[in-house]
Amino acid sequence: MEARETVHLLAALATVCAVAHGCGFLFSALRQPPVIGEIVGGILLGPSFLGLFAPGLVAALFPSSGPVAHGLDALYQLGQLLLLFLAGAELRVGAARRERRTGAAAAAAGLLLPFAVGAGVVLMSGPGRFAGPAGTTATTALVVALAMAVAAIPVISRIMMDLGIMDTVFGRIVLMVAVIEDIVLYVVLAVALGLAQAGSEQSVGLWHTFGSTSPLWSAVYFTLISLVFIWGALMHGPRWFRWLAEHRGNVVARRSPIAFRLAFLLVVVLVCLGLGVNTVFGGLVAGICAARGDERAGDLRAKENASQAWEAIGRFSQAFFVPVFFALVGVRLDLVREFDVWFFVWFLLLACGVKTLSIWGAARLAGETSAFAGSLALALNARGTLGVILAGVTHQAGLINDGFFAVLVLVSIVTSQAAGFWLARRVSALRDPMPRGTHRAAPDPSPAEIS
Repeated sequence: MEARETVHLLAALATVCAVAHGCGFLFSALRQPPVIGEIVGGILLGPSFLGLFAPGLVAALFPSSGPVAHGLDALYQLGQLLLLFLAGAELRVGAARRERRTGAAAAAAGLLLPFAVGAGVVLMSGPGRFAGPAGTTATTALVVALAMAVAAIPVISRIMMDLGIMDTVFGRIVLMVAVIEDIVLYVVLAVALGLAQAGSEQSVGLWHTFGSTSPLWSAVYFTLISLVFIWGALMHGPRWFRWLAEHRGNVVARRSPIAFRLAFLLVVVLVCLGLGVNTVFGGLVAGICAARGDERAGDLRAKENASQAWEAIGRFSQAFFVPVFFALVGVRLDLVREFDVWFFVWFLLLACGVKTLSIWGAARLAGETSAFAGSLALALNARGTLGVILAGVTHQAGLINDGFFAVLVLVSIVTSQAAGFWLARRVSALRDPMPRGTHRAAPDPSPAEIS
């Protein structure tokens, strides 16, 4: 980069970071998820707002090509990886023992019915309304199905933490369902991205080198490799991470526990790329393995060092990389030329309606009261950060078009706001120790909150 381009990139980043944090602070003061404020900050800087009054300024600040655009895209990717690394660290697959009956029923219904409806919409109407240049009927059906079924732990956790209902019957059931749904949906997303990559000239990895061009065999490979990869990571990854962290020859871990965890993230991502699996999946799996490996630390000093490392990673990620990622998502939205209001309305109503009915019905069958089941369904409608990640990753991969990208981001914002508003109204009832109709069980600690 030339000196002028370096100045240009720094000016763009300073602007994005300042506006993202300013809007995040405002939303936090209003008791709303700061992440929504960060996205809104990006919308204000992009063609949807500033572009209406000063389109030349927006084009100059955020060019569509050239070194500055590549620099912003690289930071966008790093922010996404760090966000998923932290999100993976919060997933506790076996932590929730309470209310297995309600949690399992709600997770199954909240995945299967919305997923089937989303895939059915594409298969019946065709992919044209949703698909991007690299989208096929199969990949578009998977993405739309994911958009119907998705729920996001970070935003839900933040809302419940602010309301003081995280460590309640309701909070533990919500987190149990969200953990199950997130893991399944990340696997499906990895398959969809793998299928898109298999047909791309820019694809890398084993399948690109040795694989077949057949869509059927590509689907089989990416499904199996994603399942095997996450199974191996969950079964053996924490032990391998702990062995590496405690090895006497690991001078990186001894010099800087933070650097070692970041290096581990990058290595896992490189392994994913070698297998042909998208980097998004690698970031999530690296976080799961590293955090669970740190839980197995043999002495208090090692656990303290690990805790301090995670705190530092979270702080600098949330200070710069993650807000920049969310703000750039907002910058990429064009709500003037690429937004169809009626498309947004019917997709929002269909996605929320199917998700609400499926979870409410499952919770009622499991013995919960109607009010409790309704609050559970509305909370798990919050698409939040995972909805934004789904939109950003699939749009960047060319699986969805600009219009559907805008719809997915706005659905994530609206559903998160609606969930927060509803839970705030119901907070007194949800703090009750045991609503009528539920089944008692010993409580467990919930995963830590990430903002």
